Amino acid sequence: MLLAINANNTNTVFSVWEGEHLRGAWRAATDAKRTADEYVVWLDHLLGLEGLARAQLDGTIIASVVPEANFNLVTLCRRYCNSEPLVVGEPGVALGAKALVDRPEEVGADRLVNTVAAHDRFQTPLIVVDFGTATTFDVVDKDGNYCGGVIAPGINLSLTALHMAAAKLPSVRIRRTDRVIGKDTVACMQSGLFWGYVGLVEGLVARIRQEFGQPMGVVATGGLAPLFDGATEIIEHVDPNLTLWGLRLIYERNRKRKT
Repeated sequence: MLLAINANNTNTVFSVWEGEHLRGAWRAATDAKRTADEYVVWLDHLLGLEGLARAQLDGTIIASVVPEANFNLVTLCRRYCNSEPLVVGEPGVALGAKALVDRPEEVGADRLVNTVAAHDRFQTPLIVVDFGTATTFDVVDKDGNYCGGVIAPGINLSLTALHMAAAKLPSVRIRRTDRVIGKDTVACMQSGLFWGYVGLVEGLVARIRQEFGQPMGVVATGGLAPLFDGATEIIEHVDPNLTLWGLRLIYERNRKRKT
């Protein structure tokens, strides 16, 4: 079985794959100070709850946009999973996709992994909207290459900024409101955050499609993607596990190259 780790700015997701079957996925707050010893105690407990064991793991892969966390994640794989992990972005790791941008080395590992997964699942030009710490829009062409995109502040960042910058505004829970026009401060804030982001997605997708000049599908992923499921017809598919699927594909591609 494969341990696939996706380290993002807010959360790190650990997933276990048995072939094409996702056996489990768990989130931990990303913390560069968390050691491999701490990770393994946490991971062993969660594996056990799913009837799994670390001894069943025979491969590991990591995608990370937090370089400070990489050492302990790699150490976890080497010391406790008896595996030399593939690290997306390192020399020799084949993705099966090209980054057709001015500075390919600057593209986040998660965006490249999403590109690989989206092309495998849908086989058409796509926009991948990833609702994470930032909300990113990644353009994938018909050949499965990464063609650039957009980075906007994530909805949680906007909420935090609003609360910190305005003395009278409270911290609120992000939720889909039934009405756009709020009747109290909390409802007004919740509407602005949620429907404001729906408007951002709709507007940027429309502009990307116009500029790209071809019909394009839209798939949403990331931890907050389910919140927007059904909120707009622009989002055609919601796949919270898209990045994890891409990690599995990249691992399999590189394993076949070595055999």
